[in-house]
Amino acid sequence: MNALRSKCVLLVLLAAGISADGSAQVAAADAADNAKILTYIKGGWDTLSRSMSECKSVVDLKVTTAPILYLPAGMATPASVVAMQQQCKVQVEHLPRKIDHMGDVKVSEIPKEGLLYLPNKYVVPGGRFNEMYGWDSYFILLGLVQDGRTALAQGMVENFFFEIENYGAILNANRTYFFTRSQPPLLTSMIRDVYEHPSADTPVSKEWLAKAYGYAERDYALWTHNPHLAGSTGLARYEDLGAGPVPEMADDSGYYPDVIRWLVVHPEAHTNYLVDAPENPNAAQAAELATTSCDISTSKVCARAHVDGHRLSADFYRGDRAMRESGFDSSFRFGPFSGSTDHYAPVCLNSLLYKYETDMALFATELGRKADATMWTSRAAARKKAVDKYLWVAAKGLYEDYDFSAGQSSSYNYISTFYPLWAGMASPAQAKAVAEHLSLFEHDGGIAMSETTSGVQWDLPFGWAPTNWLAVSGLARYGYGADAARVATKFMSTVRQNYLLDGTIREKYNVVSGSANVKVAAGYKSNVVGFGWTNGVYLMMEALVGRGQ
Repeated sequence: MNALRSKCVLLVLLAAGISADGSAQVAAADAADNAKILTYIKGGWDTLSRSMSECKSVVDLKVTTAPILYLPAGMATPASVVAMQQQCKVQVEHLPRKIDHMGDVKVSEIPKEGLLYLPNKYVVPGGRFNEMYGWDSYFILLGLVQDGRTALAQGMVENFFFEIENYGAILNANRTYFFTRSQPPLLTSMIRDVYEHPSADTPVSKEWLAKAYGYAERDYALWTHNPHLAGSTGLARYEDLGAGPVPEMADDSGYYPDVIRWLVVHPEAHTNYLVDAPENPNAAQAAELATTSCDISTSKVCARAHVDGHRLSADFYRGDRAMRESGFDSSFRFGPFSGSTDHYAPVCLNSLLYKYETDMALFATELGRKADATMWTSRAAARKKAVDKYLWVAAKGLYEDYDFSAGQSSSYNYISTFYPLWAGMASPAQAKAVAEHLSLFEHDGGIAMSETTSGVQWDLPFGWAPTNWLAVSGLARYGYGADAARVATKFMSTVRQNYLLDGTIREKYNVVSGSANVKVAAGYKSNVVGFGWTNGVYLMMEALVGRGQ
């Protein structure tokens, strides 16, 4: 696969160039301490693995109902599931009908929430996130491949094929309450990593790639048709097909009330996110709220989401759901608590789709489908043109999200400005301008999400493994090796030093203080232990800066 192999060679050369710049800093870290964290990560893959033969797989800390495992309609019950049903006392049911597309089955048709069957073992993030997630899995997979666990990585990719075939799309995660949304599209990146890193136990052939190509086409279609179109821009947006508050917030009853309290004391925010409503509405008032806010008769989360005569509007809930598809839950990037996410063409999503299109062109070339390769190349060029028109702000030298409802660029500086570098979409001049603004986000512990201290977890002072990796690898791709090595070393040091303090790896860090002791004012207030994507990114950063090579 000449085109793909040449890309790999390029990345290896970049990494080698970085090693010279970053090795002195990395060498200063105590080798014994690094060995400890590597041992933790290596063992973590099995600790975080789940399958349909283990009782721990069906546990869901986010809801209060008894565990249920759902099989696709018409599927014979596998022997492993029969055994688990008996051993774990798990209820096993079938979905009401075959699902071809997202939205074919409404969440309301499955009142008992449960886990969706997947055929292969998979790695979960950790803690309350005890299922296979869409975008988490990409960063987990990077670590698995780096750690020689390619068979497990391939099985996870094939689980996504199973989701597309049986559940209509790659879901936010394999739970029934996620039937209304996906997560950031990274399937082709996962396919490439498996295909380009074959091992003795994972034979990958052109036949496998052809199968993968077909599923990737179906996944891509989700993002290039309504309701995922960002107006007439030619770009995509995040959107969820559901309404009202999300069911998975049942274990965090304070989130939506926290949002209401913030909005009440910040009227200067000028949102349409609040509606006046009695705490105990009568039948007529409840019926009206089902349209203007949410349906208290069908959602316990909705029923609890009230403070002093205020509830959240239906428009806020639409944006809140779209925010969760983005993976950035939550920030103030798209309004307070990102309640207007569905109004924006975001830099992150459209960079991912450009990468998707260029990956598909490579696959088509490898499979001898010349017409397809030309089509995908044309689609990528059209997306770049639209990104340059709507998302590139030349005067600032940054990529920024575009509010297509209002017809204006966001002024919210966000780490997603590095995504076009990771995707290879930026011109050399654009990459240079973005790299020159690294100081807006860089701190002693790594790269922060934004310049804004909003009090929620996807803003300053917090830094996350996936976005740190995309920024670092984007900088490396355009030749900014010293910057990439410096940032990677900082973030690795933050993860390592906090691991040495309490023996855990977390989902996020305060990169200003270099601490895992985060304090979130509203929204998710915990810092989950595990943690799949941090483990994977640590390994990738270590390889990038040259340790152990």
